Amino acid sequence: MLIDTLPLDTLPATPVAARIGLLALATDLNSEADLRRMLPADVGLYCNRVRHENPMSLEALQRVAEDLPRAGRDLLPGLALDVLVYGCTSGTIAMGEQQTLQLLGEVRAAHHATTPVTASLAALTQVGAHKVSMLTPYRAAVNRELGSYYRERGLDVLNVSGFDMDDDYAMSDIAPEALVAAGIRATAADADALFISCTALRASEAVERIEQAIGRPVITSNQAVVWHALHLMQRAAPTHAPGRLFNATRVR
Repeated sequence: MLIDTLPLDTLPATPVAARIGLLALATDLNSEADLRRMLPADVGLYCNRVRHENPMSLEALQRVAEDLPRAGRDLLPGLALDVLVYGCTSGTIAMGEQQTLQLLGEVRAAHHATTPVTASLAALTQVGAHKVSMLTPYRAAVNRELGSYYRERGLDVLNVSGFDMDDDYAMSDIAPEALVAAGIRATAADADALFISCTALRASEAVERIEQAIGRPVITSNQAVVWHALHLMQRAAPTHAPGRLFNATRVR
């Protein structure tokens, strides 16, 4: 048996210009693939899961904080991350946005950190939205907390429409076509933009169809995370990134 050693210059290289770390819920079927689909080819996305079980509730989401240190520690140990993301919108609300960002800084070193709440607030500012309609899959208790927090951050939240769900797996089963119809119905006549909350929803696949129907920007949790991560890294968005949010920062 011949055992050979190949010179390194004969092996194909896969250059990665930047690394994003994602701490996603154990029950999230969508966010990892969704973010990777919108990112440039030379930006690596690396995911670890934090403990969480259905049914989803504010109390269950608060308990996620107990496992974040373990998940962060085990995410590419020894390698630098450009951006660390906590991939849960309602979970950020449950733990508190600033508390979540602080915890991310403690559990894993990275040049930047963001959450879907942080990213969506920045994205809504980017598109000039003040009056906002919201669409979520959540039950009423989570919707109340979500709407209240965005109001506290200076937005005029006109309405929060939800599907009254507490099962992450079922949320990912909602077809983009159903989200298009629901998004159109949920957008108030005087809203500047629609925000679709939840990283488990396949909402980024519905963005452009909803925007065409309502004539206003649509922001989703995962779309906002990709945009904000690229913004923090001062990188342009690829042409395939969906929605008006990316228009000013696309690579053409």
